Amino acid sequence: MAIIDFGGTPETVITDTEFTVQKARETLENEVVAVIGYGVQGPGQALNMRDNGISVIIGQREGTASWDKAVEDGFVPGKTLFPIEEAAKKATIIQYLLSDAGQVALWPTIKACLNDGDALYFSHGFGIVYRDQTGIIPPENVDVILVAPKGSGTTVRTNFLDGSGINSSFAIHQDYTGRAEARTLALGIAIGSGYLFSTTFEKEVYSDLTGERGVLMGCLAGVMNAQYAVLRKNGHSPSEAFNETVEELTQSLIRLVAQNGMDWMYANCSTTAQRGALDWAPRFQAAVAPVFEDLYKKVISGEETKRTLDCNSAPDYREKLNKELAEVHNSEMWRAGAAVRSLRPENRRK
Repeated sequence: MAIIDFGGTPETVITDTEFTVQKARETLENEVVAVIGYGVQGPGQALNMRDNGISVIIGQREGTASWDKAVEDGFVPGKTLFPIEEAAKKATIIQYLLSDAGQVALWPTIKACLNDGDALYFSHGFGIVYRDQTGIIPPENVDVILVAPKGSGTTVRTNFLDGSGINSSFAIHQDYTGRAEARTLALGIAIGSGYLFSTTFEKEVYSDLTGERGVLMGCLAGVMNAQYAVLRKNGHSPSEAFNETVEELTQSLIRLVAQNGMDWMYANCSTTAQRGALDWAPRFQAAVAPVFEDLYKKVISGEETKRTLDCNSAPDYREKLNKELAEVHNSEMWRAGAAVRSLRPENRRK
């Protein structure tokens, strides 16, 4: 374990230098890991573990696109790909990677498959932390653990393939066997984490729900829409408005921020951009801080959880969701975005 100073606050992190892939294999050599759900996080984590020599099987409903995807990825029906309940019964570690609403619906089935000493693994603290709403209360004779990659399932896989890894948090909710931490770290390394940092189920879900509703998706989309609309209202073309709002950010600036930090960006942009950013950043911060405070309170209270479960379990949810997503897809800004992306050199050469 390494102690790293994060802005004046030392934290302990674990990399594959301290906990090697070989150690992960040895820790998990007598385990069968069942990945339940082959949708968002399932493929990346399962494929990375398989490539790292871990015994992995998939549990997925037959006749679904996700079942077909697992077959395409080399999982074999009857050998490494099974219906959900059958896979869960074969496992010593159940990676519960269904959607939050899916986890609630299937919990009685999964709970019945847990044996003494098994491990129940999550990549999100939702089901456990909001158990009053989800009903997910594990039996006392199993380990309950978490590894939460800080990125999409797609990125879990692509970062593994390019050798960079993706950072993940880890937590232990219940240590029945005395091996919960070793299992957790082994799984974290096996799924391809760049480094692992400690958290709790509560802190993971509070930060995650805030982040995805905030800077990572909700806030980002809202800010983009607002700037694009102002530029268009003032006579700028869709191409110009999109390039100044999205394309320059995603294709240039955010990559430099990722490599070097925003402090480096401030120090290395034009003096005009530098002055404007330094002057306007505090105003944007003051404007959105109350929104973030409100958001965090609603996450803590469980209000956001209730809305998620109520919406996702409604019989017409998929129909309503598709309508909402279509509105985004068909908006002028993202239609302009499709046109801009088609003009990138790599796309024109296809």
